[in-house]
Amino acid sequence: MDKTQNTISASKIMLAQLMQPEHANNHGNVHGGWVMKLVDECGALACMRHSQHRVVTVALDGMTFRQPIRIGDLVTLEGRVTYTGRTSMEAEVLVNAENPVTGEKIHTNRATLVYVALDDDGRPISIPPIVAETEEEIQLYEEARARHSIRSK
Repeated sequence: MDKTQNTISASKIMLAQLMQPEHANNHGNVHGGWVMKLVDECGALACMRHSQHRVVTVALDGMTFRQPIRIGDLVTLEGRVTYTGRTSMEAEVLVNAENPVTGEKIHTNRATLVYVALDDDGRPISIPPIVAETEEEIQLYEEARARHSIRSK
């Protein structure tokens, strides 16, 4: 694996999905559990891209639902690895909703999740360290490292 594959930017992944009536809760908005499923998939894909291994979710540090997502919105998710340990990775996932007719976009969610890379026998496997290149990425890395330190206690 060359150095460019170990960068935060190289782990970045984007998903998009149009929200349909089957995604609705009793209030007519997208069900929070559906959003959490998409967030988990996006974070896992970023971690698989970085580690080049299958991963499993081990923690969801936090997720705040800032705005409702409506049926008919195009939901876009952007995930990236922000921290790596020996076998674990933290991913940040940002969620936005867009009205595809008007183009109006709103930020709806942000989540941080932790995944562990697995070998072919399902055991944790060592992964390459992540490289932060920009000031923003260095800040993300330091914040994630602090969360990792708290989780490890």
